[in-house]
Amino acid sequence: MAETLTVFQWTILAVTALCIGMSKTGIQGVMLLIVPHMALAFGAKASTGVILPMLCMADVIAVAYYKRIADWKVVTRLLPTAILGFFVAILVDKQIPTDKFRALMGWTLALALGVMLWSEIFGKENKWMKKWWYSAAFGLLGGFTTMIGNAAGPVMSVYLLSMRKEKREYIGINAWFFLVVNLLKVPLQVFVWDNITWQSFTLNLMMLPVIGIGAIIGIRLVKILPEKAFRRFIQVVTVLSVAAMLLR
Repeated sequence: MAETLTVFQWTILAVTALCIGMSKTGIQGVMLLIVPHMALAFGAKASTGVILPMLCMADVIAVAYYKRIADWKVVTRLLPTAILGFFVAILVDKQIPTDKFRALMGWTLALALGVMLWSEIFGKENKWMKKWWYSAAFGLLGGFTTMIGNAAGPVMSVYLLSMRKEKREYIGINAWFFLVVNLLKVPLQVFVWDNITWQSFTLNLMMLPVIGIGAIIGIRLVKILPEKAFRRFIQVVTVLSVAAMLLR
């Protein structure tokens, strides 16, 4: 597969690997910039099979660095319905147009984002987050979106921002959650969707050093960014992500 790649494909692949490393260790949201280009370079469904192993590699790096910071209670509240979301995605993959679900997810996230921003601006407590269904709903939406197109970043951003997690804990929870869900997705994409092959995995291994460089950049940038600036950055990127879902 490597021998047949064009210069454009190699360039997109390298930029993707760098962005994945950065996003997993702190600069959340840069994935928004590269997912459409990967779909253009490799095809929409095939690109998810190229991206997923790189996400797993970056998740391992992030967990190794932030392993003692994550709140596992939050992770375990999300995982059961996230796994359910995988199978919902598989069931509806060929039955309902993707754009319909993208619009539904976009409006759902827009509502949740609006409530989160309203509570932050006016100093109101988000009482929903204490309800059992709040985490369950975000877990289901996260599992569905990550299976359909590795696009659960905005879902987790809205959820964790609403929980008011400080930046290192935010990244730690993200790292553990996505490590688990991405590893669980691998067998499904290998045996059900057949879009991860030895040839595509060879490309992933070649990009591992680039992912590592991106991870180091992400860690250093997080150290520089003040808590408030980090939160504002995540909010802006999340708003852009939700807008992208609605405008596509």
